[in-house]
Amino acid sequence: MRLGLRLFFAFFLIAGLTAFFILRVFLTEVQPSVREVMEDMMVDTANLLAEIAAEDLAAGPEALANGRLARQLHDYAKRPVDARIWGLHKKSLDLRIYVTDAEGQVLLDSGPTAAVGEDYSQWRDVALALRGEYGARTSLDVARDQRSNVMYVAAPVREPGTRRLLGVISVAKPLATVQSFVNRAERRILIAGLSLLLFSTAIGVAVTGWLVMNVRRLRNYAQQVQAGERLAVPRVPGELGDLAQAMDAMRGRLEGREHIEQTVRALTHELKSPLAALRGAGELLQDELPAADRQRFAAQVVAQSERLDELVGRMLELSKLEMQQGPTHAKPLQLDALVDQVIAGLQDRFDQQHLQLHWLKREPLALKADPELLALAFSNLLCNALDFAPPGSALELSLAAVEGEARFELRDQGPGVPAAAWPQLGQRFFSTARPGSLRKGSGLGLAIVRQVALLHGGSLRFEPAEPGLRVVFALPLH
Repeated sequence: MRLGLRLFFAFFLIAGLTAFFILRVFLTEVQPSVREVMEDMMVDTANLLAEIAAEDLAAGPEALANGRLARQLHDYAKRPVDARIWGLHKKSLDLRIYVTDAEGQVLLDSGPTAAVGEDYSQWRDVALALRGEYGARTSLDVARDQRSNVMYVAAPVREPGTRRLLGVISVAKPLATVQSFVNRAERRILIAGLSLLLFSTAIGVAVTGWLVMNVRRLRNYAQQVQAGERLAVPRVPGELGDLAQAMDAMRGRLEGREHIEQTVRALTHELKSPLAALRGAGELLQDELPAADRQRFAAQVVAQSERLDELVGRMLELSKLEMQQGPTHAKPLQLDALVDQVIAGLQDRFDQQHLQLHWLKREPLALKADPELLALAFSNLLCNALDFAPPGSALELSLAAVEGEARFELRDQGPGVPAAAWPQLGQRFFSTARPGSLRKGSGLGLAIVRQVALLHGGSLRFEPAEPGLRVVFALPLH
């Protein structure tokens, strides 16, 4: 499973479980809380009515049945009501009040089915109130129907002055009358909880997406660096940014170490041939030789020394280029004028080999680049062509803007390159034999050209030509 899916599922699981338990706690607490508030108000109501009923009950059962409280309860039952309570519509009065004597017998009942004369002494609300305790109960008005639950709260009725217990007054209210409030509260809590869950999920998706995106940027950076591309370190915030910087520093150290090892191995291999030639010529010069042989071996010492000097010089130049991150002295220039300047510096060698230059296309191109590096690249390209072009042949050149690039193409009429050697063209210390001899170059010239192209964001490509080889040096136009 991918990292992003793992993080998202983990976040969703944590957020989902948290929301579930929180909602469960809230929803299970709503109804008990409403009942507690309702019971509190009924306690106040029962005690208030107990004081009102005290005088009538003290005067006797008949006075109570025909007294002021009885009339008021009768008027209360017929009283119209139309109240909007926080969006809920109340159209009925739901309190039931009944009064019992000190023995628990019902003397007055405001309910639709009056229980006058019945014995309520065993009901919990009446029994506890008669014993001087807090009396309350919840009973089903309809058997086995939980929606018919009715809450009862009782208060003792005492004779004014003596505080003698006369009876009990109970206040009853169906729980169904406040169920709509409970349902609305639960619904609002559920909606708020689901909204919070969705919001948390959205945040989780955003955070997971951000994290995965930056991790993928680091992964792509590592893969491209592994493929040999030179890229800037991705700008990533926080600890991931520190990781990116650490990866780049580690890459630099590893590349430097690998570069040194490869360079030393390759340079050692390349130095063996001229050093062996120098040693052989030096040993022969220690003996008595004819003047012609001495002159020939001395010339060989000079030639091999020049070869070593050229090899070391080009190696230093390539190493310096490989350590750069880009052109150090970039400025606007005319590419066609720069090419003309390089050709003019090599005109003597063209004349010695009787080479002709044929421009197939030549466009004036302006771009921003390092003129010294480009001059070095064009010089190496032309010198490489000179080494392989047959005397008296022609070099075909082209300079034009193609698909947003400035392309310099150079074709010689030499023997070309074997198919097996194509993947290695432009690498350090790889070269093919010069025409008419077994001598090979160092391969550093084309490697320098490739590095100059890379520093400018360009490329170096090779294309087969019959006969010869076509080299394409491309730079971005900007």
